[in-house]
Amino acid sequence: MTKIIGLTGGIGSGKTTVANHFMAAGIPVYIADDEARKIMQSAEIINEIKKTFGNTIFENDILNREKLAGIVFSNPDKLKQLNAIIHPAVKKHFGGWILDHKNSPFVIYEAAILFESGSYKDCDLIITVTAPLESRIQRVLQRDKTTRENVLKRMDIQWNDNQRISKSDYVIENVNPETTKSEVDKILKILNIQ
Repeated sequence: MTKIIGLTGGIGSGKTTVANHFMAAGIPVYIADDEARKIMQSAEIINEIKKTFGNTIFENDILNREKLAGIVFSNPDKLKQLNAIIHPAVKKHFGGWILDHKNSPFVIYEAAILFESGSYKDCDLIITVTAPLESRIQRVLQRDKTTRENVLKRMDIQWNDNQRISKSDYVIENVNPETTKSEVDKILKILNIQ
């Protein structure tokens, strides 16, 4: 049976970089955040979001993700409501995706909130990606064109590295590209994938 390897880490830690190394090694990778974004465009989910959050976060019937983020990242109850809409849909989608990859010995399930969402319970092994706090903040500032305050708000609602590490089988410290790749290669060797 296909084993599920959870890949997680705080915002800006470099999960995508690590996921890309696994992809390059031929391992199927499911990026939960990307799939959630696609799922959020389905009529069924949009209707649920409208019922819960109202029409003010829509412009010409298109979800304004920044407005929604502003609401949920400053109100834990609103974030729970959004997650209650999105997580079951992502879990269902992943169930179909894994059937398409049932002949792979391993797949990677990459999710920023693997622990917070409870998805870690479905994983056979877990890899946490870490990076120094300031590096993480700078990466997110460049990537998302947001404010430092918004980045710190998002970090505050995620588990911290110590919490994630305590429940992980492997830890990759993403400080420079060479060592990150060599850490991935070590894990691939341990898992007998290469």
